[in-house]
Amino acid sequence: MDLGCLRLSFVATLATFLFFHDFCACQKAAPNYSFMRNATAAKPVSYYDYIVIGGGTAGCPLAASLSQNASVLLLERGDSPYGNPNITNSGSFSAELADLSPTSPSQRFISEDGVISNRARVLGGGTCINAGFYTRAEPYYAREAGWDGRLVNESYQWVEKKVVFRPPMQRWQSALRDGLVEVGVLPYNGFTYDHLYGTKIGGTIIDQNNQRHTAADLLEYANPSGLTVLLHASVHKILFRNKGKARPVAHGVVFRDATGVEHRAYLRNGPKNEIIVSAGALGSPQLLMLSGVGPADHLKAHNITVVLDQPLVGQGMSDNPMNAIFVPSPVPVEVSLLQVVGITQFGSYIEGASGVNFAGGSPSPRPYRGGFIFEKIVGPLSTGHLELRTRNPNDNPSVTFNYFKEPEDLQRCVQGISTIEKIIESKSFSKFKYDNMSAETLLNMTASMPLNLLPKHSNASTSLEQFCRDTVMTIWHYHGGCQVGKVVDHDYKVLGVDALRVVDGSTFYYSPGTNPQATVMMLGRYMGVRILRERLASYNSK
Repeated sequence: MDLGCLRLSFVATLATFLFFHDFCACQKAAPNYSFMRNATAAKPVSYYDYIVIGGGTAGCPLAASLSQNASVLLLERGDSPYGNPNITNSGSFSAELADLSPTSPSQRFISEDGVISNRARVLGGGTCINAGFYTRAEPYYAREAGWDGRLVNESYQWVEKKVVFRPPMQRWQSALRDGLVEVGVLPYNGFTYDHLYGTKIGGTIIDQNNQRHTAADLLEYANPSGLTVLLHASVHKILFRNKGKARPVAHGVVFRDATGVEHRAYLRNGPKNEIIVSAGALGSPQLLMLSGVGPADHLKAHNITVVLDQPLVGQGMSDNPMNAIFVPSPVPVEVSLLQVVGITQFGSYIEGASGVNFAGGSPSPRPYRGGFIFEKIVGPLSTGHLELRTRNPNDNPSVTFNYFKEPEDLQRCVQGISTIEKIIESKSFSKFKYDNMSAETLLNMTASMPLNLLPKHSNASTSLEQFCRDTVMTIWHYHGGCQVGKVVDHDYKVLGVDALRVVDGSTFYYSPGTNPQATVMMLGRYMGVRILRERLASYNSK
């Protein structure tokens, strides 16, 4: 096996380690969604009040909310998560990450930085393939975004009622929690969804029976007569009208089903009808460019007709770098993932996961003793950009995150790794660490693992700066590309065109909270309610 394959195999193994518990025994009964069907059953031409592109973390709650008082088409390029053994069966998760087929729920991409990552390709989006941790955004996040505080809280609660639970706390996670407190990540805030400095137990989308709940479950809130969900529907282009208009107006989409047959969906006549893009931080800027909204020179280079020269589409891409220390344990540990977080004052979040079975990228029947304690930085400040590789929306775009380009990001990583070293040496964590393994030994062990495609350096264990650079990974919190004030306004309407919005993590300047899924699901619900209120107000004013 060559080094590249070995590194990909290890990342799949590590992701299995992080996500194992999420996918354990998740034979959750599929809801009877009468409105969900394969795109091959779609009419050649159809009409709706709203067309939502992307049935992911934001798109599902958005479509469910809009369906209460309008006709909605939700287009998802992937399959249903229900009954898929590569999602519901924990033993198949590494196979899911290694699956390079066009229909895999997890589509691998490698950033230009050399970091191996994945993007969701399944109804429910990232909530189907993430580590499950649920926590709200910082208190000031909503204020800075200009959101209505009361509706934000109501929207979080709407999500939490359906898909969020309190995690079990067993020995390894309890030791991590106590170690965080012992080394000064204070105060201890107990179990809470709120973002508070100190150490806390957060929520999870994994229930007490180890069954995963996802944003797709939020479609249970939908009005079945108002919603159509099409699976394996790959949107190739948003259609615009220019004739007789001061600005381009979005009025339809072109999508292809799994057999390659082209379909078109159009907006019905109505001043409040819209197309809403919720395809994620990679998919949304990619689709805008493919539709002619983006940097003119870049679009022309790909023979794409320019609808609007918008050079900021694809800019401001960020990903929260993650770095970890692996700690072998002299005693058995539970299978666990993100349940506890230390929210530090210096700008790093510290979490951990323990006890998975694996061997060479595939689960092993032998118990695996040990855990990863990792830190990810707030923000980050470093940013990059996204560009098209091809005109095929199913191909990954080229994305550069520029990890640790800003010195403050690197310093936060160093402080985070230093804090992890203290946790490992704490009395609270002592039973889960071999006495004869020094911090340098553990750093060397971790640095020698094929975590990414970056070159290795011999001084990684003696220089924490080098360790951070050499062992950088992703925690899948990438964002940006369609940011508020640059590509969309504060109502998420695309600047320079009409009847088009973007509602997802691509609009963020930095990732909300310690883990963004709570706020992305909330935003889908929040904007669904806001848009319907605007619609009702327009009708009442007539």
